[in-house]
Amino acid sequence: MGVTSRLPYGIRSGRESLQTLLKLAWPHRGALALALLLTLLASAAGLMQPLVARWALDALAGGDRMAGAMLLLAALLLGAVVINGFNAWLQQRIAERVVRQVRRRLAHRLIRLRLAELDRRSPGDLISRATSDSTLLQSAATGGLIALVNGLLTLVGAFALMATIHVGLFAATLGVLVVLALALLFVLPRIRRAVTRAQAAVGEVGSVLDRTLGAIRTVKANGGERRETAAVGTAIERAYQAGLTGARHRAMVSVLSAISVQTAILVVLGLGGFLVTTGGLTLSALIAFLLYVFYLSSPISALTGSLSLLQQGLGAAVRIVEVESMAVEEDVDSPVSTLVVPGPPQIEIQDLQFAYPTRRPALRGVSINVPAGGQTALVGLSGAGKTTLFALLERFYEPDRGRIRLDGRDIAELTRAEVRHLIAYVEQDAPMMDGTIGENLTYGDPKASPDEIAAVLRDARLNDLVDQLEFGLETPVGAHGVALSGGERQRVAIARALLRKPRVLLLDEATAHLDARNELALREVLETVSARCTVLLIAHRLSTVASAEQIMVLEDGIIRATGTHESLLRSDALYRELATTQLLTDAASSPTTR
Repeated sequence: MGVTSRLPYGIRSGRESLQTLLKLAWPHRGALALALLLTLLASAAGLMQPLVARWALDALAGGDRMAGAMLLLAALLLGAVVINGFNAWLQQRIAERVVRQVRRRLAHRLIRLRLAELDRRSPGDLISRATSDSTLLQSAATGGLIALVNGLLTLVGAFALMATIHVGLFAATLGVLVVLALALLFVLPRIRRAVTRAQAAVGEVGSVLDRTLGAIRTVKANGGERRETAAVGTAIERAYQAGLTGARHRAMVSVLSAISVQTAILVVLGLGGFLVTTGGLTLSALIAFLLYVFYLSSPISALTGSLSLLQQGLGAAVRIVEVESMAVEEDVDSPVSTLVVPGPPQIEIQDLQFAYPTRRPALRGVSINVPAGGQTALVGLSGAGKTTLFALLERFYEPDRGRIRLDGRDIAELTRAEVRHLIAYVEQDAPMMDGTIGENLTYGDPKASPDEIAAVLRDARLNDLVDQLEFGLETPVGAHGVALSGGERQRVAIARALLRKPRVLLLDEATAHLDARNELALREVLETVSARCTVLLIAHRLSTVASAEQIMVLEDGIIRATGTHESLLRSDALYRELATTQLLTDAASSPTTR
């Protein structure tokens, strides 16, 4: 199997990476053209200096005045300094714009990645692509490209002028530089590969830290500090070793560049000195030619440096191209029609099948009817497929087979934006965004009025809590809501969902952390809410489940029974078991027959 067939995401060469660099540079083509023009002007001023020096030497040898030549030489030097200074600022400005563009594009795409893509990647690695990888592109997409073009054009100009002085010396110099070019063809691809490995290792560092800091209480409670430090250290060491490899190859490029220029100087001195002694070359011509050889060190250094820089950029671009190839939810920004489903919809699920990659099926032919309005509860052992069913309703994933209809409309025919506008989802762990209570509360409806906010605060029994806080709704919740208790986070999540006035309300263990008083209050709210929306809830508490109009029992990805609490206690053994154990009923009050 060839190397190209093993490249990730269909990348078969550096071509896609180079195209990425050019795409990034293209919106700034006007500024880049100006920067290139300034660079060429500075290079032209540099190219003129040996000729002016030769003119001054010839004037000195002929007894003529050197004032004109010296003034011109001074003007060329000053002009080159001014142009280079302004050009450096311009190129840095372009580079900052490029990295801003890359980060915006990556952030836009990362936030819209499908969950199937996010499930198999670490957040830390994805974040590093928008931070450290984009920084490597910063110089490559601007200074690298400009230096490459300028270096090539300057070399061509210098070669042309050197050839006009003496063809033989030019041929000897060119021969030395050809050897350099062949050596670079061997070294440069290694830089790109080393950078790709180094950036992947940096992403791994971010992944390990993200995992550790995200579960820092678990780490501390289990004395895992040393293990996690060692894991981070291993990733850091890999990044260090890959960085050293890249640095070694970049140093080799610099050494090869310096050796080639020094060798060219020695060749020109030896051959040129012989030509001067034999009368085949004037001394002023040899000095001018030597000045060009000395001058070559600048464009050669710029050219090899730009090639090295471009290889670093291409290495980072490989990882950015990977993000570009990941599947996204294209329709989440689509306009939402408020008339898609005017009232609480009936939910029809037909022969629904779904399996996560490399795992056994989570749902195996689920078919259910959820009446419009009212409450329907899903119960079952852990891993039965309850949360997966909610994920498919939200179109976080697409089913392998089957359909989900809202009032007869297949949700596959609706955009994800429309589906999620209709459905509010309270997740099992009630995650909070870093910010204030108010920002979390209005996350789904930033334009909610104060009266609407006050109403949901009362419904979720949050009004007393907010009134007691010094800063009220402006109180920070901390990272991941750490400043709130589990029950408080759940109540904020419930209030956030109610504020959206959804047509369908999905509650995944939304009462797990509520005390009896708040749970009773929530049940009363749900009875009111279920008149205007269809409520589906997953729960293990009998008090939450028993009040549902319909209860569905899931086992191993299939619906094994449907009914009310009383009918299922009589007819289904698994439900009786759940009711007497997980649902915490009094076993003596439930039927004893199986």
